[in-house]
Amino acid sequence: KDKTMRIEHVALWAEDLERMRAFYERYFGARAGEKYRNPTTGFESYFLRFADGCRLEIMTRGEVVPRQKGAYDSGYAHLAVTVGSRGEVDALTARLAADGHTVASGPRQTSDGYYESCVLDPEGNRVELVAEA
Repeated sequence: KDKTMRIEHVALWAEDLERMRAFYERYFGARAGEKYRNPTTGFESYFLRFADGCRLEIMTRGEVVPRQKGAYDSGYAHLAVTVGSRGEVDALTARLAADGHTVASGPRQTSDGYYESCVLDPEGNRVELVAEA
């Protein structure tokens, strides 16, 4: 069996679990598994699976505190999603902006070889839309 290490999933706290699920499904083609609920602790989560098998877990419980939208806090910095071509970065960025989501930067060519933009999800987390040069 291959014992190569890999990231199994990334987890993100959410204030509004259903709104976050819908965002990642609508714009990034993620598919949510069945909602997990722990009635004792109030914890709920979804695992969102992307086309390549990568997973994002979104989680909530009663005491999740809102963060400042787009803040540069320690911890989670951003989620980068390869969307294909430069044209697809431009198109998805425009679609998100038209639907009222904040475009934090770009689209632009970066010095490390990416063409990218950065948008904020409904709770202010940064999502980079990337096309490799």
